[in-house]
Amino acid sequence: MGNAEDERTLQEQREGPVVRRRQQMRPGTTDQRLLDSQGATHWVHEDPFRVLRIQSEFVEGFGALADLGRAVSVFGSARTPEGSPEYEAGVRIGRALAEAGFAVITGGGPGAMEAANKGACEAGGVSVGLGIELPYEQGLNPYVDIGVNFRYFFVRKTMFVKYAQGFVVLPGGVGTLDEFFEALTLVQTKKVTRFPIVLYGSAYWAGLVAWVKDTLIAQGKASPMDLELFRLTDDVDEVVDLMTKESGG
Repeated sequence: MGNAEDERTLQEQREGPVVRRRQQMRPGTTDQRLLDSQGATHWVHEDPFRVLRIQSEFVEGFGALADLGRAVSVFGSARTPEGSPEYEAGVRIGRALAEAGFAVITGGGPGAMEAANKGACEAGGVSVGLGIELPYEQGLNPYVDIGVNFRYFFVRKTMFVKYAQGFVVLPGGVGTLDEFFEALTLVQTKKVTRFPIVLYGSAYWAGLVAWVKDTLIAQGKASPMDLELFRLTDDVDEVVDLMTKESGG
């Protein structure tokens, strides 16, 4: 009986939706800990606080891009040298997309990203850069009109998808492959309404497409219909036509 009585009169501590009892109770109140300037600061590096940072990144991203209108995300290598054929192709694609009424979204960095932003900017279109915190951070390129910097890759990826009606993938490395296959997976699994995905540069991407066809599909790891989820081209006008037609423009 004594134990039952103890349970009924058990003290507890409420911290918003969290209830603490027994050894899990903590001294003081949440307000006290917040306002105590002499308190420990380790909490800013713990997971509960990281959730707030993640939330703030979504809020800032949504707020910055909500009025963007029709847009296309353009991916490509940060290592593409200025003046190279691949760089000039990025400029042409950015310019053509802007002239067709699309905002151009890139990762905001150098190389192919800078090229697409440059083309959009010079054509008078909206040039967007979604930067990411990296050990070798280089900052947003000078052709970005609206820039948002992110700590978390998954928040940044959400912005690339949420505000774009299509993807253009220029020659790139591991990061570009990640973005291409993520977009492809979202469309293939119907996690997003289908949008056009274009690989630009047949000489660069032909080996990857052949591997998808001759290995993935041949061994039953993917469907032959998955090849229809993206297009391979070397024609800037075709890129714009696909974005316009398939995105309902």
